[in-house]
Amino acid sequence: MTNNPGEPGDEQPNPFKGTPFEQLFGALGGGLPGGASPFGPGGGMAFFQQLQSLMQPHDGPLNWNAAGDMARQQVAQQPDPSPGQRDHDRVADSVRLADHWLDATTAFPSGVSTTAAWSRAEWLVETQPVWKVLVEPVAARSVTGLSSGLPEEMKAAAGPLVGIIGQAVGGMLAMQVGQGLGALASEVLTASDIGLPLGAPGKAALVMSNVKAFAEGLDVTEDDVVLYLALREAAHQRLFAHVPWLREHLIGAVTDYARGLEINAQQIQDRVQEQLRGIDPTNLESMQGLLEGGLFDPPQTAAQTAALSRLEIALALVEGWVDEVVGQATEERMPAAAKLREAVRRRRAAGGPAEQTFAALVGLELRPRRLRDASTLWGGLRARSGAEARDGVWMHPDLLPTAADLDDPLSFRAEATVPDELSDDEFDAELRKLLDGPEGSGDPDSHDGPDGPGAPTDTE
Repeated sequence: MTNNPGEPGDEQPNPFKGTPFEQLFGALGGGLPGGASPFGPGGGMAFFQQLQSLMQPHDGPLNWNAAGDMARQQVAQQPDPSPGQRDHDRVADSVRLADHWLDATTAFPSGVSTTAAWSRAEWLVETQPVWKVLVEPVAARSVTGLSSGLPEEMKAAAGPLVGIIGQAVGGMLAMQVGQGLGALASEVLTASDIGLPLGAPGKAALVMSNVKAFAEGLDVTEDDVVLYLALREAAHQRLFAHVPWLREHLIGAVTDYARGLEINAQQIQDRVQEQLRGIDPTNLESMQGLLEGGLFDPPQTAAQTAALSRLEIALALVEGWVDEVVGQATEERMPAAAKLREAVRRRRAAGGPAEQTFAALVGLELRPRRLRDASTLWGGLRARSGAEARDGVWMHPDLLPTAADLDDPLSFRAEATVPDELSDDEFDAELRKLLDGPEGSGDPDSHDGPDGPGAPTDTE
């Protein structure tokens, strides 16, 4: 018997010999005692046995049961007490007061229907449905791209093991996603903390263990921290409740990113050859290193760059609007708000270790780098033409500021001023002019309702 996979004498030759996957499964033998072939008796097939639990039948490209188990294990590494009734009452009272203050700063009515105080484990459960929508397109392209990137003759040579590779990669990716979500669970403060509507519509929630940890590093009371975060959460809920296209706009950017993902099998071979040095193929945790350091981080295509730019700008505009209306609501009511505003701005703009980890896993940036520019833009527009004009920009995605507008935020609609008198119908007409253009060729059915931004529609 020979130690060279694929040569005569092997009981189970390497079917990937001559393919970009040869390095992955041929080099595995180098890490086994005596250099045994991974396809020979007692060889590296133990690696597949270790992955068996991750490769059980499941819907979609990821085994979410395995990902959830990994996330819960990550969360369980530190205390995660379930919030008591006092915490639930504090959140409910703070959100109620927050909504009262926000009524004076925006025409969008409250979007909150229920409140909750979550543990980290509860955050994982409550937000998983949205994470599935966000992560699965990227995962699907990563898993299927490995086999689709092979020439047809190589697929024929590999045979059914190509499918096994897809399952194995999906299993390892599920573990990595679970680790990323578990790390995020230790940092997020609210249901909408990363700028995306992760919880159920209308459910305003704070992750109390993280809120208390965040408060410890600030020279303000915990009650002030809870109230300020409740203001931000309530503002997010208003925006997503009354701008019905916004959720799909953000998720669509993620989907567009995934659609443009290209997996280069030859490139993976080169990376695997480098990364396999010193990796024990019989150790599943060691094999996870294959997913770290860029194995699933191929160079971005032009389409992906555009999609990520759209996502980053949209997140900045969401966070900037929240920052602006909360700043307006607390200006004369909450002395500690200025310090809290700056702390949250720095935290959101820089991103924590968990956000960076998740970005490395699925290639998605979840932080709005241009939050300050967006907040300045919204504040400047309000100062010139009023809160109604500021909120009216959310009537349609075509009205949103662009990256160029964020480069010079105070020039966005600099000609806009507050008229002496303007009825609701006149204001609505002016907004429609901006949307439809000079020829009036826009689609009237694409707008929210007949009574202007923030007004109830037939579906609200």
